[in-house]
Amino acid sequence: MESGVRKEDKPPSSSSNLQQLPSSVKPGPLRKIIMVASIAAGIQFGWALQLSLLTPYVQLLGIPHTWAAFIWLCGPISGMLVQPVVGYHSDRCTSRFGRRRPFIAAGAVFVTIAVFLIGYAADIGHLSGDSLTKTAKPRAIAVFVVGFWILDVANNMLQGPCRAFLADLSGTNQKKTRTSNAFFSFFMAVGNVLGYAAGSYTHLYKLFPFSRTKACDVYCANLKSCFFISIALLLILTILALSYVREKPWSPEGSPGEGGDEEEEEEAIGEAKVSVPLPFFGEIFAALKTLQRPMWILLLVTCLNWVAWFPFLLFDTDWMGREVYGGDSSGNADQLKMYDHGVRAGALGLMLNSVVLGVTSLGVEALARGVGGVKRLWGIVNFVLAICLAMTILITKLAQSNRRYTTVNGGTHLLPPPPGIKAGALALFAVMGIPLAITYSIPFALASIFSNTSGSGQGLSLGVLNLSIVIPQMVVSVASGPWDDLFGGGNPPAFVVGAVAAAVSGILAFTMLPSPNPDIPSNKRAVTAAFH
Repeated sequence: MESGVRKEDKPPSSSSNLQQLPSSVKPGPLRKIIMVASIAAGIQFGWALQLSLLTPYVQLLGIPHTWAAFIWLCGPISGMLVQPVVGYHSDRCTSRFGRRRPFIAAGAVFVTIAVFLIGYAADIGHLSGDSLTKTAKPRAIAVFVVGFWILDVANNMLQGPCRAFLADLSGTNQKKTRTSNAFFSFFMAVGNVLGYAAGSYTHLYKLFPFSRTKACDVYCANLKSCFFISIALLLILTILALSYVREKPWSPEGSPGEGGDEEEEEEAIGEAKVSVPLPFFGEIFAALKTLQRPMWILLLVTCLNWVAWFPFLLFDTDWMGREVYGGDSSGNADQLKMYDHGVRAGALGLMLNSVVLGVTSLGVEALARGVGGVKRLWGIVNFVLAICLAMTILITKLAQSNRRYTTVNGGTHLLPPPPGIKAGALALFAVMGIPLAITYSIPFALASIFSNTSGSGQGLSLGVLNLSIVIPQMVVSVASGPWDDLFGGGNPPAFVVGAVAAAVSGILAFTMLPSPNPDIPSNKRAVTAAFH
């Protein structure tokens, strides 16, 4: 990887196709990094509610299965389109409030609007003419779909600029970059724990008695109440962070406040000049064309890493209900009951996973030092992930061979799996929190570090990295069902593919992924001309 052109060397050619963008060199204080990273707790609280509560709510509204698949496809589609676009424009934003803060604030506002649309979809549908006696509620479904798409778009508006803001605050200090992404991962875990806890408490609606209406039953009212708390948490964290951490306005002609005092320089994010700009699609294609080996390898390792993760993230609770507990979501009453018990056990596993995720996130820097660098750490945990995914096959076989039944009043009823098998499955959830913490932090830190020696901004760089995440998600979402059907149904075939992808990702991380260059000394400001 090219190390860049130092300021005492010949400057880059003005004919460069890519726009050189601001990059903070002097890192901000840790307290500001923590404040910005804390917004992740508000974002992830809402995601956890989506995962734990929205599927039953979709069934309550009577949304057909084909529609449901279309709705959940919004996540990767919006991530593929919104994050690069928002990242591109946030790199070039000349607002007096800064480059990242306006997008973060707008994302929080849109999340609030979307959550109200989702929570009140049944009420709005009823007021618009939906019948309470019919299963399908078309007007409520329309409101829900609009709200859900706005929510996914808004969440992507939040996440991209938040990570770019952290990269700006970290400057060229690689340790700060890794630490900031580790804190973002930690607060994601905090949001997960809070979201799963709120979703599991069935009497939360009593705090908001007005939430229960004719069109909205107890479950719906509980979802509303959870979303009220989610909105409050996100808005409080966003307002505190954006009020405390300021950005200096940026201008293509140069930062207006240059030459200020030392304190202003510490709080300023971004001072640079630009060459001839390109339109968004021209720049992103130019960026992809000029990607050099380090970023291509990072994208490849990240892509394989998420091919490994998505089968489990999409079907983890289903695996607990179906393979471990032997239930069936479309079976008889006994199988449905056991499936529900398994899904609840899976929710407990996700809680344990989030706790381990949070603890590990705080120790990423120490772990990286202990194993000899971030690329080795990422390679090791990818092998851990591969082993864990392979272990799901063993647990599935053990659960099937130890299936227990009881006879009550002449009828045979399925019993939960033996305690040892349940404990093993829950332990698997918990251990997988370790590689997940690395997945949530190291790739983004490496993208920011590589971007510090490039001509593209942090927003666009992280948007390009996001493509290597959402494309595998779309592929897994579409292909996992037919792939599982080839082997008689069930989740294990997709998990096997994930285990292989994780192992290959680990091998590439060890053998091909370059180690980041050492931190650039503060008196050696780097100026570069190409996206790496």
